[in-house]
Amino acid sequence: MNPVAERITPSITTMIKMDHSQVLAVFHRYKPDVMPARKRALVTNACLSIEIHAQLEEEIFYPALREVLSGDEVLEKSEPEHAQMRTLIGELRGMMGPDGPTDEASCDEKFFELMRLVMHHVADEETRLLPAAERLLRDQLGRLGIEMTKRRMELMKPHAAEFAESTVRSFPAGAAAGAALLTAGAVAVGAMLFARNTKRTSENRMSRWRH
Repeated sequence: MNPVAERITPSITTMIKMDHSQVLAVFHRYKPDVMPARKRALVTNACLSIEIHAQLEEEIFYPALREVLSGDEVLEKSEPEHAQMRTLIGELRGMMGPDGPTDEASCDEKFFELMRLVMHHVADEETRLLPAAERLLRDQLGRLGIEMTKRRMELMKPHAAEFAESTVRSFPAGAAAGAALLTAGAVAVGAMLFARNTKRTSENRMSRWRH
């Protein structure tokens, strides 16, 4: 594993906390009186973020944690909770028209149901699973963070334009939207630079080894 990449990449537990904060911030911006088009953007952004986050945890975080933490009640119910979230996400997407929800009251109710489930899930992870990982996987957190970063870029690539657009549209018009656009752009550029630098470092190491 590239030691330089390990130093510049957040640990897997830090990345999970950052994901939680991002989704909770989207939840905070969702209000019943928000304009339909903005409501659609908030739902789109939250659902995509949750789906990618859940897949990353299931592929990388949970398997690593199960190797050192067996029989934990919170860990065992985490993937079934993800399945519940995916069901709600599918129902929310079915409520969306091109200009917003087809039934705003039903959409609000379903989105708040998703919000309650995610907040409960986040509380369990941040009070039980993340501290356990930081204690039991201490020497692996950097490597797992790199794995999560690489896999995130793969999962995000087909949705990059949709994610950036929904991020911008999820804010009120004006300065906040401009800030959102800059944030989305910075995330995309950062991901590309990380991938390029990691590849270049690996190539340099291989070149030195050959000579």
